[in-house]
Order: sequence, then structure tokens, then C-alpha cells
Amino acid sequence: MGTTTELAPGANLAALRKARGMSQTQLASRANISVSLLSKIEVGDRALTSAVAAALGKPMGLSMAEVPGRASVSQDDEQRLADLRSAIRDYDLPRQHEVHEAGIVTALETARRHRDAAEVNRLLALLPPLLRSATTYAHTVNTAAAWMALAEVYSSVYWLAARHRWMDMAELAVTRQRWAVEQQPDPLGVAIAARDRAGAYLNGGDFEGGLTIIDRAIAKAQSGLSGQDRAFAVGVLNLRGMTLAGRLNDKQEGRREAERHIASAREAAEWFDDRDWHRHNMIFGPRNTTTHVLATRLDLGRPREALEAAENLDTALSGLPATRVGPTKMNLARAQLDVGDRDGALESLSAAWDAAPQMARIHPTAREVFRVLSSLHRRSKPELLRLSKLSGITSSGRARTGVVVLRRPYDSHGARREVRAANGGIVKPYLPFPWVKSTHSSPDGGNCLEWSPASGIATGAVPVRDSKAPDGPTLTIPSAAFAEFIAGVKAGAFSA
Repeated sequence: MGTTTELAPGANLAALRKARGMSQTQLASRANISVSLLSKIEVGDRALTSAVAAALGKPMGLSMAEVPGRASVSQDDEQRLADLRSAIRDYDLPRQHEVHEAGIVTALETARRHRDAAEVNRLLALLPPLLRSATTYAHTVNTAAAWMALAEVYSSVYWLAARHRWMDMAELAVTRQRWAVEQQPDPLGVAIAARDRAGAYLNGGDFEGGLTIIDRAIAKAQSGLSGQDRAFAVGVLNLRGMTLAGRLNDKQEGRREAERHIASAREAAEWFDDRDWHRHNMIFGPRNTTTHVLATRLDLGRPREALEAAENLDTALSGLPATRVGPTKMNLARAQLDVGDRDGALESLSAAWDAAPQMARIHPTAREVFRVLSSLHRRSKPELLRLSKLSGITSSGRARTGVVVLRRPYDSHGARREVRAANGGIVKPYLPFPWVKSTHSSPDGGNCLEWSPASGIATGAVPVRDSKAPDGPTLTIPSAAFAEFIAGVKAGAFSA
């Protein structure tokens, strides 16, 4: 597997808040949400949604996509990521070697297959050389088709970056994509570029700005295209529009805007009977419209309406690629979780993992739903254990594998220690949370007790140890039980 993350989104939120020295009350007040909701998200009783992430991110100076935490790549893929960034920088520096059209066509088709199958590690390996070749080819032949091919590559770069929440790369990719289609304008390419640009606004939490981009692009597509091409472009743009509308803070306005885009998308979908079109890595038709309606109803805080939209979901998903099946099953799991159907949510989450395992491993919704399900299911279930191994996280939201906790993360020279795994790869150390010593401790060695409150918030369990023996055994106590113990101590319940 090429990608890993260390904390589930809700647990990452807790760590970000503590790192900024903010209390739950302070953050909740500034984000205009309840302290109860924030507390439930941090301990794993509620899933962190995109709209709430956007609201919580603003007081911390973070975008919506940054709150769940960026997905990192394995050591093997670090060089590929560096190569991809280099190829993006060299957008106007074609290479001298000859590039043939047949090679570009073949590589583009391979990239489409990887993206449809949600094979993110294979796509990352392919994109750097493909982007350089497509850049050279477009500059050399200077045709609308060649520039459209280059724009499609940048669209895949955006898709990959957005999935990992590498927002600097995502925003640069959509800028390059738009530049490419403008060299020899193609109306369909312009519409797709606008759709991806609005996606960058979506990831940044600027939903109103994204809707403005979409409405302008729809008007342009309606005047510049005709027939099924126009229906396809308008439909793709409306799918993005309904997603943006569903995330608006004003849910009344969001519902009004969402219904407008849903109606327009359904009208456009009538051009395609019962079969969706696949063009330039975009999918539109009645089936993909259904998946977006489900997600939008859910984002609007109407899980039961989302489940109604999912009534014939298996039929809608038939023929759609894994890159649509996986996220839709994740959204279905979240809707089921919201209405209290834990078993149904677990079944849907498992289906998402089976359909698109690499995407599920880095997708915030999949990781959050798993964390909440694990927290709510007090008794261990075999399927939860299977998903825990696949996701690399435990019910606390902490990394299960690939992360090593070091009591002394830096060597004597101040350099960060590295741990080599059995397969020869470098495992990134997880820096432990700070410890707090009891006020009853004394310097002469008596009554010495310390614990880590930050760890309790981020993981749901408080580690306690003898401060005189930091390398000795550690007792882990559930956060709720530890809070009751502290309250009892303060009340004098344990006084002799």
C-alpha cells in the first residue's frame, strides 16, 4: 500500500486544537458549534463532517481539507511525489526528446484505468513521466486535442492531490489545467477545468466562491456547446454545484441551491437514458447523479432523505467504477450511522473497503465512520478487527501500524530518530504527547504520579505512570473513568 495516515480526522482535530492551546469551549465558541458536538467528535462518538471541519478550521487558520490531516506517502513514493512536483513546475519547459501520439493515448488510457479503480499508488507512479510527455507533446504539435490531453493529466493530478489533501498541489494543478485548455480552447475542456477549479474552492471551505465558479461555467457551457456534449458539461458542473450547496453553513440556503442543481442535473441526465457517459475522467448520467444526490442530502443534515435516495443504490452503482462506488458506500455508511443503524453502517463501510481499498485508507469519511463504529461497538466484532488492520488505525483513531512511539524521539545530537522496519523501509516515529506531573508529587520521591491529558483527548485513553520510572510500565485508563477519578480526588472522596 502506497499511502498511510497517522490519525483519524476527529483525533487529528483534537491534536490540532491542543497544539494551539485552545480549549474545547474556546474552539467551539469561535466556530459557532456546540461544545457537546466538538467533544463527541474528538472522542469518537460522532463523525467529523466536511461542513463542521470547515467551521472548526477557520479559528485555527486551517482549510477544511487540512483539519482531517494530510495523507502522507510511503518512503518508496516520496521520490515519485517529488518528481511530480518538479514536472508541474516545468509546465512551460518541454523536453527535447520526441513524443509520439500513440504513446500519449496509451498512457492516458492507463491513467484512466488507475483512477477509475482508485489505484492511487499506481497513478502516482504513472503521472510524473506522463505529465512531462504530455507537456512536450502539446508544445510540439500545438493542437486542441494535445492541449486537451495535457489538461486531462492535470485533472488527474488534481484528483490525486485532493484525495491526499495536498492542497498546495491541488490548487496549482487546477491552475495549470485551466492554462492548458486555454491554449487551444475546447468548450468541454473549459467546463471540466471549471469543475475542478470549483473543487479547489470546495476543499478550501469557500463554498460560496465555488458556486460562483460553477454558475458562470454552466452559462458558458450552455452557450458554447450543444446536444449531448452540452448536457454532459452542464451535468458534470451541476454535480459539483450540488456538493458545494450541501456544505453551505446556511442550510436553508444550501437546500434551495442544492435543489436547483439537482433539478438541472436530472434534466441533463435525461439525454443519457440509463447509461452514464465517461469522458476525460468525468462521469455523468442518471447513475452518478443518484450518488451525488445521496451525498448532498447527507451533507444537508438529512440522513433519512439520503437513505431514500439510496433505495435502488445497487442498480445505480452497477457500471460505475470503484472511484464512485467506494465513496458512495462510505456516504451510505455515514447516513446509516446517523440514524442509528450500526450494523448497516458496518456492512456499507466494508463494501467501500472491498470496492476501493486504497481510497478508503486515506478517505476522511471512511476513517471517521470506522472510528465512530469502533467506539460505539463496545464488544469487538471480527469485521471491525479486519477493518482496523486494513485502515491502520484503532478505535482511538491512533495509527495501528507503521508508527512507532519513541520515549526519546531525538538522539543526543538533536536529530530525529528513525526506526527501520523488517521490510527495510523507514517507519516514521510518532512523537508522544507531553506528560503532566501530579501536584501531590514531591521532589524527594514520594507520591510521584504523572499522566498525559493530551493523549487522553486524542486517543480516548489516559496513560498513567510513575514519574520516578518513566521507562517503566504504563497503566492506560479510559478517559471517562479517569475524569471520574480526578473529580473524586478533588471532592476528597479518597481522603483518609
